[in-house]
Amino acid sequence: MSAHATLLSAAFQGIEGLLVEIEVDVGSGLPQVVLLGLPDTAVREARDRVRAALRNEGYEFPPRKVTVNLAPASVRKEGPLYDLPIALGILAATGQLGLDAGTRLEGWAAVGELSLDGRTRPVRGILPMALAARARGLRGILVPRANASEAALVKGLDVVPVARLSEAVGHVTGALALERASPPVLDDGPRGEAEAPSPDGDVLDLADVRGQELAKAALEVAAAGGHNVIFTGPPGTGKTMLARRLPGLLPPLQADEALEVTRIWSVAGLLRPDEPLVRRRPFRAPHHTVSDAGLIGGGPHPRPGEISLAHRGVLFLDELTEFGRRTLETLRQPLEEGRVRVGRAQGTLEFPAECLCVGAYNPCPCGFHGHARRPCACGELARARYLSRLSGPLLDRFDIHVALQPVRPEDLAGPPRGPTTGEVRARVEGARAMQAGRCGGRRRRLNADLGGRALRAACRMGAEAERLLQRTAEVHALSARAQTRLARVARSIADLEGAEAVETRHVALAAQMHAPERAPPGGGVAREAAREARILDRRVAPALG
Repeated sequence: MSAHATLLSAAFQGIEGLLVEIEVDVGSGLPQVVLLGLPDTAVREARDRVRAALRNEGYEFPPRKVTVNLAPASVRKEGPLYDLPIALGILAATGQLGLDAGTRLEGWAAVGELSLDGRTRPVRGILPMALAARARGLRGILVPRANASEAALVKGLDVVPVARLSEAVGHVTGALALERASPPVLDDGPRGEAEAPSPDGDVLDLADVRGQELAKAALEVAAAGGHNVIFTGPPGTGKTMLARRLPGLLPPLQADEALEVTRIWSVAGLLRPDEPLVRRRPFRAPHHTVSDAGLIGGGPHPRPGEISLAHRGVLFLDELTEFGRRTLETLRQPLEEGRVRVGRAQGTLEFPAECLCVGAYNPCPCGFHGHARRPCACGELARARYLSRLSGPLLDRFDIHVALQPVRPEDLAGPPRGPTTGEVRARVEGARAMQAGRCGGRRRRLNADLGGRALRAACRMGAEAERLLQRTAEVHALSARAQTRLARVARSIADLEGAEAVETRHVALAAQMHAPERAPPGGGVAREAAREARILDRRVAPALG
């Protein structure tokens, strides 16, 4: 004669949660635990963890054949998150939870790893699993205490934190009244505290960057329009310093954006129990030895890569030419589409990847090509071979290219000058408000996403601006895609000024932020037009007046 019990747990695929039905059958046969439903190694090890936890908590582990089925069987089950529901299922099937255990478990899910002494341990992916439980119409979910704040982000779902298996049993039997977890506050935080913190906790202010006015203007334009940026220049010119200040120029995360980012970080297992909600724009800076899967996601059991962990924030690729060429080429589609698709035999998973990408590299192997005071030791052939690591199609994904020169000693002296991060962020928010107004506020669409008819409608130009754009394209042999990038950047510059139409000065400044490897910044047609017009806006680029 056998006893049977069924309860719900959860899992996730990509960043989407799904419910898993756990069936436990205790019947005659040799004492053993059989796990069905495509379990991985961590799931199969649950038999030993659950046996030890039950005995150490004072419960009986049946000396019979225990069969555990995890449905749907077509989905691979990963990780130790099924320990708690399997233990509750065994107790329910053997009558240790009372005769009406099935009724009390109805409408509830349970997730959690168990230690050998019965304590619960946190697991990753709680947020998407809690979202799946709410979508299924469940009343609540039992989770490890360390995951409770994260699960409580989901409104309309009772989240019961349990520290031990015995607490979960007490809740199910009604012998113990456990408090529901309270969600953290989903606000945007004080506006003045949105600057990105450095690794040592200091606030990074754009005003602390000396010189490099064109590069600082480029960061402002990039933040306003969502443009990817490349900095090139000798070592010590401030490429990394500039990139680390970009997250602070972006508007604070809205509540729905924070939940998007938190769900990705939850699946990656990067959330801290004391900080269950990602409140700041992410900044990810992977080392150049990162693998393809580490950068864009994937692996045997697909997980989000660095570009997805930077969703709604900044991905910084320092020493860009040192990355593997194949690894860099995998970025082309995600940078274009804002998402990563990982194909497997079981299906295709999607990870969001809408981030600003900042690349930085030296102009040659020795790093001093074009340096005003230090000669370059590389030949033209070595330099060409070095730069060939960056393909044209990849560079086409970057709207802004700026070449940096060393800062002059006199610029390093004295107090910080120029706008602060907060002042620039206020202008960026105004520019983004204009972009939202053009799309009717129905969706967040930045200038970097515009193309075709939408770009033509947004980027209205006067006759002089149109002529300058065409002349720049002719002189520098720009492709159609490059001309589109130039128009996008010019539109963002105009938005920063609050201008409805794109004018000559906006195109001129956009040209100075375009492709320094092919046309020196500030040279040629753009500088000529800017000098003749004498109308470059000092608020946007104070060094170009």
